[in-house]
Amino acid sequence: MQLGPSELILNADSSIYHLNLCPEDIATTIITVGDPDRVSQVSNHFDKIEVKKGKREFITHTGTLKGKRLTVISTGIGTDNIDIVLNELDALVNINFATRTIKEQKTSLEIVRIGTSGAIQPEIELDSFLLSEYAIGLDSLLHFYDSKHIQYPEIQEAFVKQTNWSKNKSIPYVVSYDSCFAKKFKSKKVRLGFTATNVGFYGPQGRKIRLINQDNKLNQKLLLFSYKDLKISNLEMETSGIYGLSKLLGHKSVSLNAILANRTTGEFSKQPQKTIEDLIKFTLERLTN
Repeated sequence: MQLGPSELILNADSSIYHLNLCPEDIATTIITVGDPDRVSQVSNHFDKIEVKKGKREFITHTGTLKGKRLTVISTGIGTDNIDIVLNELDALVNINFATRTIKEQKTSLEIVRIGTSGAIQPEIELDSFLLSEYAIGLDSLLHFYDSKHIQYPEIQEAFVKQTNWSKNKSIPYVVSYDSCFAKKFKSKKVRLGFTATNVGFYGPQGRKIRLINQDNKLNQKLLLFSYKDLKISNLEMETSGIYGLSKLLGHKSVSLNAILANRTTGEFSKQPQKTIEDLIKFTLERLTN
């Protein structure tokens, strides 16, 4: 079936609409970062950069490191942006742009998020690294797709019950990382976690500046939630979308978090840039060895 012009939107140069990329512009191993300025922080480590493109908040560099081709792309913040980035990355490798048809032979991408995050459990140390084993999406993204088969309903139901989750909010969904791909990143330096992906930075993460929050005990409920051995470890804004869409599209993904804050103790890192740089170096070392 041929995809229509309003479904698969291409620019005049046949690049994909938002990312402004052509299929040959990306590697099959993708590093995602939220901040566009962090793209060059990653690609500065490459031995060679062959592609530099950008549009809006989506900046992409592709190059090689130790003979391995890598792409780093900025997503901006939030799962709404992840919806754009993951679908368009998939289109670049699994859609024939000339015929506007889905390829019979699918390509599976390796996708690594390098992001910043705030811990919610008090024992999680500042400047440590966390690999999200599970993510609970407090947004609604995955509910727009046929996705129940990749969710964990028993964890979701326990969360709704224990937190007395408001019916006016979207139903939380739980998804997991790619366990085989994650083996590359397991280390004594990295703890496994259960990440909450929030739909915003202020009220949705329990921050209060001038507005009154619907649930003033939200972070306390997240802290106390428990399902068997699972406790929510940290808060951020992209992981559940990356995990959910990757699973649905047949890609392998992991989310690595630099813990810069602890929301329970109220602390913030005194060396955030060093911690992010250390996580970048760790990730690149694991991808190339």
